[in-house]
Amino acid sequence: MSRVFLFIVLLALFPLSLVANSKFETEEFRADEYFMEHILDSYGWQITTVLGREITIPLPIILFDEGKLVCFMSSKFNHGKEVYKGYALGFTKDSDGKIVKLQGEYANFTGILEKEKDYSWNPVFFNISISKNVCALFVSIILLCWIFLSVAKTYRQNPNKAPKGFQCLMEIVIFFIRDEIAKPLIGKDKYHKYLPYLLTLFFFILLNNIMGLIPLFPGGANVTGNIAVTLVLALITFFIVSFSGNKRYWLHIINPPGSPWWLKFPLPLMPFIELIGVLTKPFTLMIRLFANMLAGHIIILGFLGLIFIFGAISPITGYLVSPFSIFFYVFMGAIELLVIFIQAYIFTLLSALYIGMARENG
Repeated sequence: MSRVFLFIVLLALFPLSLVANSKFETEEFRADEYFMEHILDSYGWQITTVLGREITIPLPIILFDEGKLVCFMSSKFNHGKEVYKGYALGFTKDSDGKIVKLQGEYANFTGILEKEKDYSWNPVFFNISISKNVCALFVSIILLCWIFLSVAKTYRQNPNKAPKGFQCLMEIVIFFIRDEIAKPLIGKDKYHKYLPYLLTLFFFILLNNIMGLIPLFPGGANVTGNIAVTLVLALITFFIVSFSGNKRYWLHIINPPGSPWWLKFPLPLMPFIELIGVLTKPFTLMIRLFANMLAGHIIILGFLGLIFIFGAISPITGYLVSPFSIFFYVFMGAIELLVIFIQAYIFTLLSALYIGMARENG
């Protein structure tokens, strides 16, 4: 059965080589642009390209410029080809991917952006636009609320019945995080107030990891592969650990027991090293999740990109390479399914470990 399924997948995806050939007969394939388009954030949600025409869901642009609120849809930029009321999507190396405000005679210009012109521009410093990743965050938050409110409603309606189906699956995961992560690492009498955060952290990372692997809307956004998102998650853990730290925890940092006095005074070398350790813990959380998810997306895109690269060289080569590329694409997708669970588990585990260290003997 599994072999039949794999054959169907390969047969269904095989025409990608034909798409590659037809698309790049008149346009040179740029692997770097292909990767960046799918990995980086953007101000529009691209769905697909049909006959050279990009189908994109426009997202709201929200700017504060000189004390005025400016709102319009990202479709006004026409994929970075046009200017709207003096605002343009970064067209230089320094402003690539950013929204800029043209200066001088083009301050209120609306029309086609001529990139060969030497425009003067300033960056828009207060930009709260809804980008692709922000939109994906809203989608994941709505899904998480819907999932857990539905499960909670089922428990209220059937308080004395054994859980079934999806409710049973969620209960298994929740009990696993409680019994295998929160209790052992934080303590049986201290874990209660931290369990909601750990559950939120695990399911938030897991859901966004899964959605990042789904190529169709509302999936496909590289949320957990965005360092800004992982930075915020790491900072939340850092502040929880810092405010949860008891007197013994901070004394161990300021005056590490067992260290020679000459490493503490007059030059506080050991306290400095301990303080660096406190700061590197959230840094490692941030980098680990970001790097693993970004690398997974790049590898998967790399296998698909081989079809376009060889298809641009020769149609026959594209047909010959596509089955192997798609096979490794499916294989890496299966590996990535395992990685997304592992990364959610590790981030939650280490967060609980750091909280438990701060609360030890407290």
